[in-house]
Amino acid sequence: MVSYNYIFVGLLLLGAIGFALAPLAIVALVAPRKRSKAKGDTYECGVLTMGETWIRFRIQYYIYALMFVVFDIETVFLYPWAVAYAGLGTFALVEMLAFLTILFVGLAYAWAKGVLRWA
Repeated sequence: MVSYNYIFVGLLLLGAIGFALAPLAIVALVAPRKRSKAKGDTYECGVLTMGETWIRFRIQYYIYALMFVVFDIETVFLYPWAVAYAGLGTFALVEMLAFLTILFVGLAYAWAKGVLRWA
């Protein structure tokens, strides 16, 4: 019975590897291989670049993006709580208020530091 479990896990592992490698193999067989300057050129959103393509972005853009991701993920935690709110009781309400207070304190701190200023 134990060897059956190992065989099942091995087959599952082979299937996962097959699903990962199959698209790569299909693309290697089917994709056209014509090289050209237009294909090798760097562009963004279909628009040809002007000037140097390797530029430094200001750190504020990255911090702004990280703030968005943090608050976006934290607000996702509100959905399961809202769905199950009826059966949770007062303790869950107090805990969510504490969670939201921490969120708003962090937002106020970021706002005071000027992190949310784009330019």
